[in-house]
Amino acid sequence: MFSATESRFTQFGCGLCAPERWLNFDMSPLMRLQKIPVIGKLVPSGLFGRYPKNVHYGDIVKGLPVADESVEFLYCSHVLEHMSLEEVRCALANCYKHLQPGGIFRLVVPDLEIMAKAYISSNNPEAAHEFMRITWLGKEYRKKDMFSFLKECLTGNIHLWMFDYNSLCLELKSAGFKNIRRARFGDSNIDVFCDVEDPKRWTLELGIQCYK
Repeated sequence: MFSATESRFTQFGCGLCAPERWLNFDMSPLMRLQKIPVIGKLVPSGLFGRYPKNVHYGDIVKGLPVADESVEFLYCSHVLEHMSLEEVRCALANCYKHLQPGGIFRLVVPDLEIMAKAYISSNNPEAAHEFMRITWLGKEYRKKDMFSFLKECLTGNIHLWMFDYNSLCLELKSAGFKNIRRARFGDSNIDVFCDVEDPKRWTLELGIQCYK
């Protein structure tokens, strides 16, 4: 269990982005393998990359190893779409539990509305194929070599559920969050969020900021 001082700035599903000022969690099987003494060094970094040493195991669906109401600022980027809807609801309940009263949660996910509008308005006969590609809801190719199999199993990069603004607001409200609004890259005016926010992961995506 991390202390309230350590968990003040917390992100989950961090991947390879692990700023020093933040407490960084990920639940990737690949990350856990890489942290095993001796064996971890044998895991090829080409599968995804090598996780920084300050990334800790943490599953937001089950709850992070931090005290209730210990997090002032909470962040996740392109994480929720890799969960089932049931798991998202558990994750948001835990986010609310971990945050201090008045704490801020910022998140970004793919914007289903933007993708759907692009599909509907397109006259391209390939529009449906492109929709499936950009939503990651299907597989254009299915490689059967061992490397591809391991990468798929260990990195968990499949999308399981997608959101537009209204549907994600509904889930956040159900979890207890308030003052929910659309967020844009860097619009929090809070310095530490600059450490974790990547403009490339916010472009044409759905960003949200809310409070406990």
